[in-house]
Parts: sequence; C-alpha cells; structure tokens
Amino acid sequence: MSIDANPPRKTAHRAGIQLPWLHPERAGKLLHALRERILVIDGAMGTMIQRHDLQEADYRGERFAEGFDSARPPEGHVHGAGCGCDLKGNNDLLLLTRPEIIAGIHTAYLEAGADLVETNTFNATSVSQADYRLEHLVYELNKAGAKVARECCDAVEARDPGKPRFVIGVLGPTSRTASISPEVNDPGFRNTSFDELRETYREAANGLIDGGADVLMVETIFDTLNAKAALFAIEEVFDERGARLPVMISGTITDASGRTLSGQTAEAFYTSLAHARPLSIGFNCALGAKDLRPHVETLAGVADAYVSAHPNAGLPNAFGGYDETPEDMAGVLKEFAQSGLLNLVGGCCGTTPDHIRAIADAVAGIAPRTLPAQERKAA
Repeated sequence: MSIDANPPRKTAHRAGIQLPWLHPERAGKLLHALRERILVIDGAMGTMIQRHDLQEADYRGERFAEGFDSARPPEGHVHGAGCGCDLKGNNDLLLLTRPEIIAGIHTAYLEAGADLVETNTFNATSVSQADYRLEHLVYELNKAGAKVARECCDAVEARDPGKPRFVIGVLGPTSRTASISPEVNDPGFRNTSFDELRETYREAANGLIDGGADVLMVETIFDTLNAKAALFAIEEVFDERGARLPVMISGTITDASGRTLSGQTAEAFYTSLAHARPLSIGFNCALGAKDLRPHVETLAGVADAYVSAHPNAGLPNAFGGYDETPEDMAGVLKEFAQSGLLNLVGGCCGTTPDHIRAIADAVAGIAPRTLPAQERKAA
C-alpha cells in the first residue's frame, strides 16, 4: 500500500472549529441565555441517590439478577452461576435498573430552578466500569443517561416553555491518571494511557450525543492529560459526524495548594486547555465555595470562555458529610456573582435541590460576567 493510500486524519480540533452545531436551535437558545443571565447547573447526584438507601438488588434489577448481564452473559457461562462481582455503588447502572430514581432526581433539580442538569454518567467509561466487569455497557449507559435527562428537561420545559432546559452530557475523570504513577517506588509506571482514555471517551461521547445531550462537559478534572484525551476524542467524534455540540470544561483544585492533582494552578489549567475553544471553563468539587473563590477569580480574569463554578457544600466533616446550609452556600456564591465572576453556577458533593433553589434565588437578576471578547468589541 502506498503512503498516500491511507492519509492521516485532519487534526480533529482544526476541523471541528468550522463545524456547524448539531442542534442549531438548542445551541442558539443556550448561547442567548448565557448572554442574558447567570445560568444554574444542578447539584449532586450521589448525595440524592444515597437518600434512597438502595441495596444490591436495586442495582441489579432483573437484568443482572443472576450475577451477570443477562443481555450479554460471559462466554461459556453456566446459567445461575454468579460472576462474584457486587454491583452496589455503581450509580451509573441505575440508569438501566432503576431509571425512575434518576429521573426523579433530575426533575427535582429542574423544579428547584436548574437550567442545566448533568447526566448520571460520571463513571460511565470502560476504565471505571471495569471495577464491575461491565465495560461493554459504556455506550448504552451514556445513551441512557442522556435520554433520561432529555426526557426530564423536555417535560419540565413543556410546563414552562419560556425557560429552556439543557442536558449536560458528563464525561468524568475516570479512576486513573495518565500523568502520575500509582506506584510510589516506580514513578515511570502508568496504569492507563492517552490512547486508552481516548477510546473510552469516544464511546461515551457517542452515547451521550445519541441520547440527546445539548452540551458535553469534561468534569472534575484532576489530571489535565486525562482531559486532553477526552477533548481529543470529542473533537474526533464531532469531525466524524460533521457537526458539534458546545463543550464545557470543569477542573478540580484538590487542596489548599491551589493546584490540580497533576500540579497546575488555575491559570496554567486554563492555558493548557484553551486550545479546545470551550463554551465554558470552571471548577467543581473538592472545595467549598469560600475556598474555591480565588481560583474562580483567576479564571474570570484570564478566560475568553464563560466561567462556571459548582463547589461542594463546604468541606467534608469527620463523617464524610457536608454541613454547609443552602443559605450559607447561596450567600457566598451571590458574592461571586456580584463581583462579576460567574456565568454558570451550581453545586457538587453534598448539595441538594434546596441548595440549588437557594443559589438560583441568590443570583437571579445579577448580570452575568462579560466575556473579554465582548468587552473588546464594545470598546
């Protein structure tokens, strides 16, 4: 075969910039809303799932009752024998076994004032699902996650058509890091690779798009190399489809050092990912709003994209819970908004519909942060 018979692909990002919107009407509504007001993202999914006190049988449902996926039993499997793998705690699997619970949580957040809800797909990658031997479900889980959220948004919007609701298709960070060795005595070792992450993110992104997501969000980024793999995969998917969705990026500052786990400050984090031309960039998780403020302020000062923040309800207490009340959290985030730092705001771990309702009320009527490009144009 000659060298020209199989030419290399165009760089996905360069091709993707010129692509039209996959859903022009919905993208237009989202962009219009962002120019008009601060938009509200939903709160924690895991916190709300915990309230249901689910047991192993809830996670298994009928499909996994025999100890394996009855739609795809292992080769040579003897019916009735279990795989020996507990599924309790695999919250993404509830999309297939208890979807009404996930739909109820989405609806509660929408009714509390959320403009955007995040799909229950934080761990719907082959890397994370390998813990449950369910890697083959990645596409199905992501499609189901977007479909459930889409149906909830459409139902609530039908009752209140003047306020559009949007589905954020979530791509979580996975349980592995491409930049750091998990072996203290072998700093060169890696338990994943860019290509492995890229492939699972491609599969997940396709599922989210096919399920009806309005936006894709690479979320809770602790390792920028993982995020780069996700963004590369997303652009490949857009390139193949000939159209794109808006993309959101949200990192996490892991401790008082003010850096991500892979060592970047807020400004370095933005600089490393600005090439992706995200709709928004921000931070979520790990810290409460007070501790997150200086890092959001840094992003607001350098980013040409919209800025988001959805922090935890304070820092975890001794029992792993979160003590910050809706009123306290809303008061802190209101100051963010009044200082011109925010375009999108919501909650992460420990937050509930009560937190989102208080936050939505607190930022209502406050002008969103103006993008630097818009300021330059106005001048």
